[in-house]
Amino acid sequence: MSEIPSPVPGELAGLGRRVAALCLDWVVSIGVSLVLLRDVAYGSMESSMWVLLIFVVEVILLTWLMAASFGQRVLGISVVRTDGTRLSLGRVVLRTLLICLVIPAVVMDDYGRGLHDRAVDSMVVRNPSRPDPDQAGSSTRNAAG
Repeated sequence: MSEIPSPVPGELAGLGRRVAALCLDWVVSIGVSLVLLRDVAYGSMESSMWVLLIFVVEVILLTWLMAASFGQRVLGISVVRTDGTRLSLGRVVLRTLLICLVIPAVVMDDYGRGLHDRAVDSMVVRNPSRPDPDQAGSSTRNAAG
C-alpha cells in the first residue's frame, strides 16, 4: 500500500462521482440481467448472483481495457495507478473483487482512496476536460472579427 505521490497524476475524483458511477454500473448490470435472463425471477438468489457476476465482468473488462467502467466513463473519471500508468489485469481483478466485499470500498484514507485502491496502488481521477469545439471556434472568430 502506498501514498499518493506528488505531483498527483490528475485531479482526484470526488466521492459523489465515484458513488454515482458505481450505482450506474449496478443499474446497467441489473438491466443486462433482465434482458438476458428472462426466465429468472428478479430479486431471487439466482438473479442476484447473475447481477453480481455481470457487474464483476463489466467492471473488470472495461477497467482493464479502457481504464474506466461504463459508469466511470459516463461520469468522466478513470482508474490509474498512483504513478499515472494503467492497471494490470491482476490489479483490476483484485480491485474489483475487493469492491464487491463493500467494506474495503467504504474505508477511506485522507485522500479519499478506499482500501481497494490502496491494495492495488490505484486512484480514481477526473478525466482532463476536452475543449469545447464550439467555444474554441467562437473565440477565434471573435478575435479575428
